[in-house]
Amino acid sequence: LTQPQFVQLMETFVGQDSSLPTVKSLIAFIKEEYKQTEEEKMEQLEKVHHMSKVAQWKPLLEELFAKWDTNGHGFLDLEEVDAVLSRFQGGRQKKALMKAKERLCYQYPQLSRVEKLSPKAFQTFLELIASEFTGSEDETVANLVTFLSTSVEQSQRESLQSTARRKWLQDIQQSAESSRASMESVYRAVLRAISQDAEAHGGNKKISAYIALLEENQLCPERGPLLLRYVACTADDAPHVLNQVLYRDMKGISFAAVDEGRPIHVPKVQLHGNIHFWNRERPVQEREGSLLVLPLHDAHWRVFGILGLDTLRDQREKTIFLTHEIIFYQGVSHAFSKAYHRICTRENVLQVAVTALDWLYPRTPSIHSVTVYLVEPGKDKALCKMITTDNKGQKEIHSSPVILLREQNLLRDYLFQCTERSGVALAAVCGEQHVAVPLQDLSRQALGVFDISIGHHKKLPPQEHKDLQKMLKVAQAACLEILQRPLEETQPTPVLEAELVANTRPGGFLFHRLMLQDLRECV
Repeated sequence: LTQPQFVQLMETFVGQDSSLPTVKSLIAFIKEEYKQTEEEKMEQLEKVHHMSKVAQWKPLLEELFAKWDTNGHGFLDLEEVDAVLSRFQGGRQKKALMKAKERLCYQYPQLSRVEKLSPKAFQTFLELIASEFTGSEDETVANLVTFLSTSVEQSQRESLQSTARRKWLQDIQQSAESSRASMESVYRAVLRAISQDAEAHGGNKKISAYIALLEENQLCPERGPLLLRYVACTADDAPHVLNQVLYRDMKGISFAAVDEGRPIHVPKVQLHGNIHFWNRERPVQEREGSLLVLPLHDAHWRVFGILGLDTLRDQREKTIFLTHEIIFYQGVSHAFSKAYHRICTRENVLQVAVTALDWLYPRTPSIHSVTVYLVEPGKDKALCKMITTDNKGQKEIHSSPVILLREQNLLRDYLFQCTERSGVALAAVCGEQHVAVPLQDLSRQALGVFDISIGHHKKLPPQEHKDLQKMLKVAQAACLEILQRPLEETQPTPVLEAELVANTRPGGFLFHRLMLQDLRECV
């Protein structure tokens, strides 16, 4: 528990109406009863010391990762990093490097399959190497950073190209930042990045681009368990490609890219023989060009769709995708994946809130209304109204969310106090009692707020208060698990049978699963 969380826990435990002697009695009791063994104390000190060192290394290692990740992929090739590290200190530390690599592959089992280092895995790798070397870990990390930094060099042209491409990849991720963001805004950012790069670094190629996502095949199950649905494409291709469905038994290389989990490049489609052409009106003599299909991976390196690009609309002779272009498009697919899952995460958090309110309302008739807000990114910390409910539990999910700015909503200032402190705030507004409870992110900052009105009641009846506390506790736990999932690089373990139906665990299932686990613990 952090200090503010401990204070909030104590305040909740003693309640609003407790006397000062009661509070002092509780403090004296905790001081007397809370004891820590010498072993626990040493273990805690070691943990704090290690965390402190890791925190000092983090900015250095993040900067080093960015320097190596010249195209903004978001990952590095393990074998490439390993090959450079084998020359560290004249190659005298190969045994220590091998041990560190074994420990790394044990922590990240998928590395044996995909051999890609995320920023977190890269940092872990260097920390493991430092722990295997004799001498000071701080000195070893500093030497590793210096050595690896000098191993990456770029020409001025490559540096300018890298800077431009990083900006376009950041634009894709920023398109998903706002609570009002939609997949359409992300699709537009992806297609814009591809177009801008083709103009600046691709010889002004005319590129067709499209995104297809995997779905369970409920249309024609006999044609395979999964299908690819084309959800976005360049404007000129929309009449032929948008909303089309590709089955596994159709011509094409997209399912091969899905199965193999790696990009497939066809330099000359006219010579391939297994290409599916959506525009059947295209003359045979115009079915020439280059085709590239890249798999879209989630955080667990499972494929959830494809990004496809071709140059069939470009009638020039030399339209083959070059290596630097393919590398950039891999970066685009990674940036899209992060943006896509950011929006999915936000939708899952809202689904948790909806399910939590459905569970709460039959049990708390004294609650008049609940409004759910998400905190908008940026310095102003505006609030975005996402869900409102009335005293009958009827919900309205706002498709066009309402934005609340602090200076324009003085009566709702308690909401902004709640987000600032990331703690509970109480207020009386127009004669109604309001309780604002934060929904916290992984850093314990408020990412959302439950604004609970109990009308003219000073407090809820004991059982209703208990049920509200349970709902808030489980909703918070579900939210943290949803936020943690994209950061973890190991497979989550399903608990409920319903969670086995799809690759993801929707917020509703997650809320009920955690509620069930809480009930089991109480029995």
